[in-house]
Amino acid sequence: MRHRSVEEHLRSVRPHPDDQADTSWAGPPAPDQVDPAVLGALLRRHGWQRRGGAPGRYGRWTPPGPGGSGTSLLVPESRAFPDSDDLLGEALIALARSNTPSAREVLVGLAVPSDEIRWWRDIPTGPAGAAPWTVEEQLRAAARQMLLAAALATRARAGYYGARHRRPAAASLDHVLVGSAPGGRQLTAFIPVDSGRTLAVRLHQALYATREAIDYERATGGMDAFDGAVEAGVSRELTEAVVALVRGTEGARIAVEWAPGAGVPEGCAAPVEAVEFSPGDLPVLRAAGARYLREEPSMPVRITGSVVRMRRSGPRGEGTVRMQVIAGAEVGHVRMTLDEESYRIAGHAHLVGLPVRVHGRLESRGGFRRLTGASGVVPVQVDEAERDRLMKSLQENLDFFEEACSGED
Repeated sequence: MRHRSVEEHLRSVRPHPDDQADTSWAGPPAPDQVDPAVLGALLRRHGWQRRGGAPGRYGRWTPPGPGGSGTSLLVPESRAFPDSDDLLGEALIALARSNTPSAREVLVGLAVPSDEIRWWRDIPTGPAGAAPWTVEEQLRAAARQMLLAAALATRARAGYYGARHRRPAAASLDHVLVGSAPGGRQLTAFIPVDSGRTLAVRLHQALYATREAIDYERATGGMDAFDGAVEAGVSRELTEAVVALVRGTEGARIAVEWAPGAGVPEGCAAPVEAVEFSPGDLPVLRAAGARYLREEPSMPVRITGSVVRMRRSGPRGEGTVRMQVIAGAEVGHVRMTLDEESYRIAGHAHLVGLPVRVHGRLESRGGFRRLTGASGVVPVQVDEAERDRLMKSLQENLDFFEEACSGED
């Protein structure tokens, strides 16, 4: 049996959040759950135009684009209007039946109070405005990279994370919803306020810090601003995401727009201007990413984990051990080289279903997946329930452990 690496675990996470958004969509919210002021703010945000109505009572809204003149919504300005629930119900039904892409985004914003993150890419136009299918895939991949970088920054501050915090950060994206515009030039992510506002705030701050650090480098030739930007959430992972977004385009923009019903987070501005990046920024971003990778230090750790792979070239001598981390480091697995005695202890602990504790340095090279200078390997006592679980895992992987003990590489 093959044990998966950290990257393989990440690939099991839904590649595009809208896959779940579609399966969890339960229709428009009930009229009594909708704040008319929030509906009006969302319509305005998504390009709808107010064209008349009775001031102080209701407004008439039409969708964006040349085809919007034949459709309109009557939206009360507040619940003080006597027929507010009736008008809201009719407006919600009309939005649900509308073919206008922005209508669905308005409904998502109503059903799940969310901060919105919007990406735009300026890409060459093909025949009749079409674009290669890879363009949309690139946009989605870059957007997910960016959200993951922001989620990592909510867990800790680092110039380079590697495998650290990767699983919980990826899991925090499970409730993100997404809606795209035709042509792969625009994408909107809806970050639920109750579970994801910290992520939205961190991305907002990190993008502005990245822009300022690039401008500082262009003005002075120095990269020092990128060091201070780490505290705002900038990292190698974020610079790589921006590079992926901008590469192959004439420029890209990212904007964070706060949920109307939740207000503006403390320390943030409203309205928020989009942050722009151009192909001319790519050399600085790549240099910053390399700097973060180079300067993120290794760290001393004491890790507790269960042995999942053992291998050495002969019946005696040192060997390589792969361990699933239980405590001591924010990574899923680590590899280490153990001397003969430590290797024997690790093997015996594995056979009786016990985890081991080991000291060493978690190396940044390779993404914090390798422990160097490993020493002090000792079995760790666990309660009966945990031991039974470990023994069951061992029995399910006997063929694997026999391979490990055979001495074959």
